[in-house]
Amino acid sequence: MRHADATRFRAVLEPTGKTATGIEVPGGVVVGLGQGKKPKVAVTFAGYTYRTTIASLGGRSLLSVSAQVRAEAGVSAGDELDVVVEPDLEPHEVEVPQDLATALAADPGAQRAFDALSFSKKRWLVDPIRDAKQPQTRERRLDKAVTMLRAGRVP
Repeated sequence: MRHADATRFRAVLEPTGKTATGIEVPGGVVVGLGQGKKPKVAVTFAGYTYRTTIASLGGRSLLSVSAQVRAEAGVSAGDELDVVVEPDLEPHEVEVPQDLATALAADPGAQRAFDALSFSKKRWLVDPIRDAKQPQTRERRLDKAVTMLRAGRVP
């Protein structure tokens, strides 16, 4: 996904909370991306690439690095990384599990509500369903998601 506007910098993967980690993005990099203070980017380090948005926290621009990303990239808090960020111009799409797609197709109101959600809110609904380990848990989460959509109660 290399883009002509890719920018490289070196940074430490720092703890930003009890279990959270992040990478501070130099201000010049954010400005150079030309997408405002919270640009969507593709981030690469340690041979691993993921898509995210640069966040602003306490006057700093940060890339959130989840536990899943750390595990897949093989990095830990305190590691010094060569980081490449580039504009993420691809549309963000959520892969909807078949059982949720079927439930939404059967409920046009819930389908319309789901279609109107942002990428992150769609993920907020889909990820717990996809990650459920027990069939009963998955069904309960699926029912809850459709009920919330039908009622227009998605935060």
